[in-house]
Amino acid sequence: MEFRQLETFVAIAKYKSYSKAAESLFLTQPTLSNHIINLEKSLGTTLINRSNKQISLTPAGKILYEFALQILQVKESAGFKLDEYRGHFVGHIEIAASTIPEQYILPSFLTGFKELFPDVILTLRHLASDKIIDGILTEEYNLGVVGSKASHGHLLFHSITEDELALVVPNNETYQQYEREVPWSDLVKMPFIFREQGSGTRKLFEASLKKNHLSFRDLKIAAYIENTEVIKQCIVDGMGVSILSKRAIQQELLNGSLKALSIPDMVLTRNFYLVHHKYRTLSPLELRFKEYLMEHSE
Repeated sequence: MEFRQLETFVAIAKYKSYSKAAESLFLTQPTLSNHIINLEKSLGTTLINRSNKQISLTPAGKILYEFALQILQVKESAGFKLDEYRGHFVGHIEIAASTIPEQYILPSFLTGFKELFPDVILTLRHLASDKIIDGILTEEYNLGVVGSKASHGHLLFHSITEDELALVVPNNETYQQYEREVPWSDLVKMPFIFREQGSGTRKLFEASLKKNHLSFRDLKIAAYIENTEVIKQCIVDGMGVSILSKRAIQQELLNGSLKALSIPDMVLTRNFYLVHHKYRTLSPLELRFKEYLMEHSE
């Protein structure tokens, strides 16, 4: 039983895909398959079910999986301590982030962390908040940054910064009459552009609508668009209005192409959170990144 074989086994269990596991380990699929075959031969048991299209672990595979995680964790911790002793850190950290953290919050943190640990490779994945939370629970991701919390006993959320949302409209003749806020009677007539279901921005606005005894069905929907930059351009072009983070429209506010307005009796503020699994130990590098993020956050 070799470390590389265990890493291969854990990657297949994590991604439930030979191709994704091979890609994550920079291996070819034949090499990956050979590692698993040799591991099964050395242990004298079948670890992975191959009888159906969906990959799953056998009972023996489930037993090994927990020990494999511990073995690889100890290996990584030992390597980290030796790197610390030598003053040279190497490794890989993967962070899954929702739109606003990915585009407007994390870049400066990643740059600062990279300056401290230049040989650490960073990967930033973009997903909706609910997809990140699902990924943490299924152990597809170890660290995530999201714009909404989930009530789940297996998750830990650490607040890193506050965010303010606004009703964003084009700065043209149609909306010149609005200086600071838009009355509800006008709001329900405006064409709205919304993010995809599952985004933290959309969840907060839905909750705020509910508090004011309204729902999406009371609004005029123009489009559903996943990309914030595309939404901004569509607003500038006059397609409609949207609820966006003020962090995302700083440049447009400066050049006068967009306006940020409030809605009466609607508080659109939220926190962004670093989330990880409560019962899964983070790697030493992941812990260092968590500590860095918490120390340098607002």
